[in-house]
Amino acid sequence: METSSPYIMIAGPTASGKSKLAVDLAQRFDGAVINADSMQMYADLMILTARPRPHEMQGIPHHLFAIHDAAHRASVAEWLSLAATAISEVRSAGKLPIIVGGTGMYLQAGLHGIAPVPDVPADVHEHCIDLYRELGGAKFRDALAGYDADIASRLVDGDSQRLVRAMGVAIATNRPLSWWQQQPHKGALLGSAVTIALMLPRPRLYDRINQRFDHMLMHGGIDEVARLVARQLDPGLPLMKALGVAPITSFLKGEITKDEAAVIAKRDS
Repeated sequence: METSSPYIMIAGPTASGKSKLAVDLAQRFDGAVINADSMQMYADLMILTARPRPHEMQGIPHHLFAIHDAAHRASVAEWLSLAATAISEVRSAGKLPIIVGGTGMYLQAGLHGIAPVPDVPADVHEHCIDLYRELGGAKFRDALAGYDADIASRLVDGDSQRLVRAMGVAIATNRPLSWWQQQPHKGALLGSAVTIALMLPRPRLYDRINQRFDHMLMHGGIDEVARLVARQLDPGLPLMKALGVAPITSFLKGEITKDEAAVIAKRDS
């Protein structure tokens, strides 16, 4: 039964080697890889998000990679539903599901489920976006504190996506998001999880991040961002906040040098 069937979940920071470990384990235990990295779900930034390339997949089935356009707003609830379907399909094929990614909210949702937060109507969501743009991050967060002091205290001014969502939930439901989050969670992935966390020593991890980003810049990362910027999408979309997008965009506009962009991206990573 699926409720007792095992699956592997691999977590860790960027550049820690999660993707390679997932493939190695899949080869050893006849598994298939299921993505839990929110940025790798988008098709537009293969290089900058370090999405596994075909030769790196080593013939192992990979699920939930490059399934969204940059204009899409993916959510934890959506990923959880897609992951549940992918796990069922992998098990039906007689293989071991191996979930891999660096998006903590996705992994936590997989293990424990999510609170049943109602959807925010589109008009309320757009109103909150407009209000964020009008007020700016700091004042918007202050305004949110009047509805939901708990969430406001946990978020930073620049986290527009989560700030807007929290405000939208509070307005649409007359209850703060923090209240909804305390309700019983549902939808945890079926099965018994074997969890692995890759935690490299910081100096080694930083060196790997630096080397990888230099490689990204040399092999198409700048062109990827240029194509994304040319689409003139809403800057509040999730993919527009992928690591490296903002500094490379500033470089493309002539505001900073390429070396300065690299330093900022490496630091943020």
